[in-house]
Amino acid sequence: MQVYEQSISAVCQIDWPRDRLLIQVLDDSDDESIQWLIKAEVSKWNQKGINIIYRHRLIRTGYKAGNLNSAMSCDYVKDYEFVAIFDADFQPNPDFLKQTVPHFKDNPELGLVQARWSYVNKDENLLTRLQNINLCFHFEVEQQVNGVFLNFFGFNGTAGVWRIKALEESGGWLERTTVEDMDIAVRAHLNGWKFIFLNDVK
Repeated sequence: MQVYEQSISAVCQIDWPRDRLLIQVLDDSDDESIQWLIKAEVSKWNQKGINIIYRHRLIRTGYKAGNLNSAMSCDYVKDYEFVAIFDADFQPNPDFLKQTVPHFKDNPELGLVQARWSYVNKDENLLTRLQNINLCFHFEVEQQVNGVFLNFFGFNGTAGVWRIKALEESGGWLERTTVEDMDIAVRAHLNGWKFIFLNDVK
């Protein structure tokens, strides 16, 4: 409830040709009051000419993987080559796609472009400062080094752009695990797809 408005607003303000952008808001909540708030926000942006769709599953199996699978199985997805994924509390900058999608050009083996995370509340208290230090190490050392030397790192579940073909050829989102992000990353890597980590895109 605290973040849906800022997150939807941020995604709707991404600088990208409107006829080449579809936004799906995947709501797996079971709280009707929140569902109505999110629907109203989606409707507001839709009336402004944004190609945005609200999706709520009646049968909520498979957790996040099940929700992603459900969204990717829609007929209109076949018209798109890439999918950017943002969790509900993420607020991408307007230039996010312009900083990530060009890496796919002339690079047919590239399956994933992963951006790093930054935090709006990192200085709020001791706990948030410590979490920031821990996660900065994960991105700046683990992700970056693995990306450069191994050409493999785990997808962080959000703030990344996938080539849809890479997802499909690697078996898609599997509901066998709650770590669907690492699961698809391992399968895509074993299937020959390459990854790029962008430490300067936050």
